[in-house]
Amino acid sequence: MLGTATLGSAATVALTSGTASAAVAASTKFDLTAPSSELLREINLQDVRVLQSFSFDNTNKHIYTVNLIQGGRQLPGETRQYTGTERAANGDLAVTRLDLTGAEIGRMYLKGFGHGVAIAAEPSGNSAYLWTETDAVAATDSAGVTNGWGSKIARFKFVNGTVLTTDSSQVTKFSPVSGADRTTIAIDPVNSRLAVRYRVSGVFKFSLYDLATFKAGTFTSLATVTQPTGSAYSDFQGFTALGQYLYMIDGNAYTYADSTTTTPTNLDGNTYITRIDWNTGTVSDRQLTKAAVSLYYREPEGLAIQIPDTSNTAACRLVMGFASENSATDTDKMASFYYKSSLI
Repeated sequence: MLGTATLGSAATVALTSGTASAAVAASTKFDLTAPSSELLREINLQDVRVLQSFSFDNTNKHIYTVNLIQGGRQLPGETRQYTGTERAANGDLAVTRLDLTGAEIGRMYLKGFGHGVAIAAEPSGNSAYLWTETDAVAATDSAGVTNGWGSKIARFKFVNGTVLTTDSSQVTKFSPVSGADRTTIAIDPVNSRLAVRYRVSGVFKFSLYDLATFKAGTFTSLATVTQPTGSAYSDFQGFTALGQYLYMIDGNAYTYADSTTTTPTNLDGNTYITRIDWNTGTVSDRQLTKAAVSLYYREPEGLAIQIPDTSNTAACRLVMGFASENSATDTDKMASFYYKSSLI
């Protein structure tokens, strides 16, 4: 399906339509039954709200995270402080750049971009281009909570300290699927591919693209699958891709009997990793993960592929993100990252 790509607010990238071609080549897959290891635990991000997603710049050894801007912050050019509720409805995001020790080494702000469901880092020199959702559209859920959700894909260079809006000249926009909304993106850094999640006619789907051709404005999907649904699945919390397989994470934060209790009502939680075959759309495996099980609050937030040594891309990791709190009375959120590395 022919979409559009717009460079900043002025020029338009030439487009070529296409149809899906060969199947995705066979590859190894992460063993979801293997134990998980800790990468970083209880890291502070630039803003204190829940981690939403993250991505690795494997070349420069950086982690990029995204969350909603905290209430009470006033950015350059703004005439007042905004509440957290206002930030969520507008889709205002904070991006934090971390080194692999968890130290903050940069930040950006994105106004009107979305909820931060996914983010992708594309290394460039000593920095990276980031792919995110953009052009947020506010929607109110059954609980009366309003959030802004991206309707397009954005690509822009990470520049420390910058505040971008949806019409900033630094932003290139992509609409790979006509009529889609809730559009988000992740990266397969081993195979230089982009995975895009989107909603069409109320149904969530994922499509896989070659990075270079997508960036040039040719949206020929290598594969498209429908997101699995049903009572077994909890809140969708993120996705990523490696080779022949799509991975998604779902689950909820721990609940507690009361504010003085530190033992969750469900000791194992309900965080699951699902592996889906791009070629068939079938669930290849689905496993409960007990990674970070001892965190207080423990909400799953995001998946990404890490390549610790870029000279050996076969030795990569499936990294899970979790948000946590210190206690019921100290609710500033922290981020933790755990991974699986066993490939079969």
